[in-house]
Amino acid sequence: MTALSQTALLLELAPVVEKNLDRHLAIAKEWFPHEYVPWSEGRTFDGPLGGEAWAESDSTIPDVARTALIVNLLTEDNLPSYHHQIATLFGRDGAWGTWVHRWTAEEGRHGTAIRDYLSVTRAVDPVALERARMTHMSAGYRNAHDEEMLHSLAYVSFQELATRISHRNTGRAVGDPVCEALLTRVAADENLHMIFYRNLLGAAFEVAPGQTMRAVADVLANFQMPGNGIDGFARKSVAIALAGIYDLRQHRDEVVAPVLRQWDVFNVTGLDADGEAARDQIAAHLDDLERAAARFEEKRDARAARLASR
Repeated sequence: MTALSQTALLLELAPVVEKNLDRHLAIAKEWFPHEYVPWSEGRTFDGPLGGEAWAESDSTIPDVARTALIVNLLTEDNLPSYHHQIATLFGRDGAWGTWVHRWTAEEGRHGTAIRDYLSVTRAVDPVALERARMTHMSAGYRNAHDEEMLHSLAYVSFQELATRISHRNTGRAVGDPVCEALLTRVAADENLHMIFYRNLLGAAFEVAPGQTMRAVADVLANFQMPGNGIDGFARKSVAIALAGIYDLRQHRDEVVAPVLRQWDVFNVTGLDADGEAARDQIAAHLDDLERAAARFEEKRDARAARLASR
């Protein structure tokens, strides 16, 4: 079976993009970042305007929730890199191009709203946050398969859902109804984005089943969240996982398994030999994730028991 070229795949999927773009535009709800920020709580910081310097006591949210908020915001901040990547891959013409710009515009609201909330409520040190933003964005962003369309579609199908879950759980962990409402709104956008990409890859299984299965297997084997380039990301991720905001169990049971089930990957027909091998790798990966999640839960429970006994 001859593999389809990137151009051929773009052309084959163009009608699906147009259909799902129309669907997205019909159900996406307009919202305004300024409506989710408690502006009356704000006051001027130190600097040229002579306000008050940030102090640790200014923040009333739990440390781990603050860490998750910072990670989520810095991830959203890298939007220029993400836009460049998908605009280069999908093009700027037709329905593909319309989607690229619409997605970018919607994602742009997220960083604006979260940063405004953090600044107004003094939830984080604004100097440290800006320095972290500069460091993270200066490094740019690339994923392991950023030149492969099917791989990129597979990646964002999982990543958008993971981001939705992370935002929702972060909102709950903060303990502020205002922040929870904001992150619930952001998560709703992420969910619609996930559905768009998931539907495209579902169509790709019909057009090029073997190539698509291989893309999914490769992406799962190397999956990393887009914030993995953030300074101290590994340490921050462990803290976030220990708090139950986003951990291996959620990754397996609430992200990977549901998306694979939606594509019905274990009943896809028309696979070539490599496609069959890729499906076997996906099944093995699910088993590996199950074992890793169980080990993490055991260690987390043991750690909690030790802390409780002190």
